[in-house]
Parts: sequence; structure tokens; C-alpha cells
Amino acid sequence: MSSNASVAPTALDVLIVGAGISGIGAAHYLQRDHPGRSYAILESRGTLGGTWDLFRYPGIRSDSDLHTFGYAFKSWRDEDAIADGGKILAYLRETATEYGIDRHIRFHTRVLSADWSSEQARWTVVVERSDTGERSTLTCSWLFCAAGYYRYDEGFAPHFAGRERFRGRIVHPQHWPEDLDHSGKRVVVIGSGATAVTLVPALAETAGHVVMLQRTPSYILPVPAGDRIADGLKAVFGEERGHALARHKNILRQAAVWGLCRRFPKTARRIIRRVNIKALPAGYPVDEHFNPPYDPWDQRLCAAPDGDFFRAIRRGAASMVTDSIETFTETGLRLASGRELAADIVVTATGLNVQAMGGITLNVDGRPVELGDTVAYKAMMLSGVPNFAYTIGYTNASWTLKVGLLCEHFCRLLTRMDEGGFDIACPVVAEADMPLRPFLDFQAGYIRRAVDRLPRQGNRAPWLTSLQYTGDVKLLRKLPVDDPELRLTRSPAARSAHSTTTARTAV
Repeated sequence: MSSNASVAPTALDVLIVGAGISGIGAAHYLQRDHPGRSYAILESRGTLGGTWDLFRYPGIRSDSDLHTFGYAFKSWRDEDAIADGGKILAYLRETATEYGIDRHIRFHTRVLSADWSSEQARWTVVVERSDTGERSTLTCSWLFCAAGYYRYDEGFAPHFAGRERFRGRIVHPQHWPEDLDHSGKRVVVIGSGATAVTLVPALAETAGHVVMLQRTPSYILPVPAGDRIADGLKAVFGEERGHALARHKNILRQAAVWGLCRRFPKTARRIIRRVNIKALPAGYPVDEHFNPPYDPWDQRLCAAPDGDFFRAIRRGAASMVTDSIETFTETGLRLASGRELAADIVVTATGLNVQAMGGITLNVDGRPVELGDTVAYKAMMLSGVPNFAYTIGYTNASWTLKVGLLCEHFCRLLTRMDEGGFDIACPVVAEADMPLRPFLDFQAGYIRRAVDRLPRQGNRAPWLTSLQYTGDVKLLRKLPVDDPELRLTRSPAARSAHSTTTARTAV
């Protein structure tokens, strides 16, 4: 793996920002479909894996099955379909090594800014060594942002009155201390999202007792940790074909669950409630702790592999409290109801801080790009920003399903540009008065807090951010790349080269 950018090429065809699951996937498709193009992956941290290396809290896992969360081109072979972070990280490392992607990664390289020149049809990218602070400049024809959508250096931590008085330890899951011993301790986990639902049963294995303190309930569903059907398909059809069939089966299942929740929310709510009642002790106050004020999939459903969250409650190792925090005390928390929660450790599983496009400052021909003024094109480019692509996965299905399609389409776009002698691609909205709404039309708190700093989306294709895999397969994989609202042009240098080629062909 390369870590010294000073001896590596400084002018490349494509720069990929981020060596997580999206960046590794993007590199695979790029080198598969365009093996002649030079590329590098810029990673600000010292290792690959992104989220799956950063987060080290107990129980860290995916809540999507790995046959769809993993890559289409790389079979998931482990028996756990809902896998922990360690297994996912090992899968990513294996993928990067197997396909030679690791040789293209430049670690400790943070992208600060990127300036586009239409005259040269290139980005000038300023990078900083995160270990030494040294700055340098790279250039590229395309800048591909695969840095996710949240800040790696800090999680969201709301202000809690009296926090400084607490004599115990307060930790955020995004920065889990290696020396934290929770054995036999009283632990309070503040939060009700996927992180809290993951942490509670993991901590409850050895803690004295774990309380999940939530202000607002979430939908939590027990799901099988394994996938017997997938195992059977692989046994009958072989690893590759079986993986493809299992992936297709799970794509359909995800779409069916999401469709039921969106079309028949009352029915879905009743089904989830019945499942919760069955999983919890008799007489448990389900309507107090498992009755969200919103419909299923207004926010992401939380998964409990093999019902681990519910098992922790049944055996008395964990409990739930639905209330608001009035203040921290020396020994715990005092709630709005007046109830006191004693704690040795408080875990603030309160969410993420969104950071769009890796926090890169973008300029186009000297003009700063304000993300809130741009419109997302096919959920992979920005209006008025040439030769810039990014990946944001699904919020209602496995993240990587969308990433794979976007990478395929990006490579198809490069092929079309090569065929036509174009070196600039820039989306342009045809209707100045097209109705706009937030790019991520999702009700999670971390999205609502950042909505004004994110791109917008329109009310029609190609400016509509689709949440349906089957529709995206048609748009991104099957329909032509050419589009009236995607301008393919030639820089002065490309025009000259194209004219010369045309003249030679005519002769």
C-alpha cells in the first residue's frame, strides 16, 4: 500500500476520496471497465475500511444483510448474514488485496479543496498529510467523492445540563476508548437508533445492568443473523451463482418490506407491534417503549439479529426508559419525570454530524460551490459542477446496492465521453423554476440538522433521488447515458485533438 504521495504520480485521471466500502467499490468498477485510466484513492486515515475501521464500540455491525450490503462482484462467504464490524472489515481488506486496489491507496491524505478549470478540463486538488501537516497539489480529470456523509472526527453530542458534575465516565460510540471496562458496571445508553440498539445487548453480556434511555421510541425488529436460504442456494448452485441468487432474493425482500411500510403503514405498525409483544416478557409496556410517533420507515428500522436486544430485556440484563433528561447528577441522571438513573458509565449514542462531500471546498472557474444551491443529478453529480461524482447509498435498503449502480453508471459515462471525444460532463437544470426539496428526504435527526447544507433534489428524473432499486437499475444500468440535461463538451485541448483525429479519419 502506498503511503508516500511525494513519490507517486501527481496527475491522474480519477481521484477517489475515501477508502471505505464505497471507495473500494468505485475503484473496482473503474479498473474493471477502464483499465487504462490512472487513479488513486485518497484516505485521510491510516488504514482502509472507513466506518468499519473507525467504529470500535461493542457489538458494531451492519443492520443490512451482507449479501446485499457486500459487493455484487465479491461473494459473502461467512455464515453470519448480519455480520459484525470485524468481519466486514476483513471482507473489505480481502477485497482490496484480491483486486489490487490496496496498491492505489494513499493513506494519511486529506483533501482540503478542489478547483476546477474549464480551460484545462482538470481539477487542481490541495491535499494535506494528516500525520505531518504537509500540503501538496494533485490534478485529475475527475474527482470522485466516496467519503460518506458524516464527520469522522466527531459525533453529535447535544448539550446536557450538569454533565460536568457526573463522577462517572461519559463516552460517545464514535470514539470508544480501548481501556473502557464496563464489566459489572451500571451503564446508561442515551439514544434509540441503530447504534443504541446494537450497544445495549453487547454491553449487557458483562455489565451489571444496562438502561436504554430514549426520548422517542424507534421501530425494532428481530431478524435472523444467518440466512439459511442463501446457504442452501450456494450449496446447490455454487458460491458465485448462489451469492447472486441470494442477493436477488434479499433485494426483493427489502423492497417488499419497505413497500408494505410505505403503502400500508397502519398494517405494518400492527405487525411490528405483534412481533415486539411476542419477543418481550409478558405484560411488558410495549406501547410505552415501542410505539414511535411516526410511521415505519419515516426513519430507518432497527434490526436485532436473532432478537439479541429482546433477549437482553427478557433475562433482566437490560431495561428501557422513555423520558427526557433534566440534568446529569454526580451519580447519574435525573429525568423530567423526577426519576433518578444511577450510572457508572453513560454512553451518548446520540448520532452523527453530517458532512457532505467529505468537507471538501469546491470551486468552479473561481466560483465557490455552495452545496445548498446545487441540485443532485441522478444522485451522483451536482448541477453546475463539471467532472465531479459522488456516492450516497440507500437509506431504505442496503447502502451498497445504490453505490454499485452509481459506479457502473459513472464508468458508462466515461465510455460515452471517450467515444465522442468529450472531456467535460456537467449537469444543467433545464427549468429554472423546477420545484426542489431536500436531497435526502429522510426524517432522521442527523439529516434534519444538516438539511440546509446539503444539495437539493427535483421532482422528476434525472433530478429525483430514487429510493427504488429496480427503478435505478433501469435509469443507471440500462437507459442511455446521453441526456438533454447533461452537457458533454470539449475543452480547447480536446477540441484540437478531436479535430486532428477527424481530419486523419477523413484522409
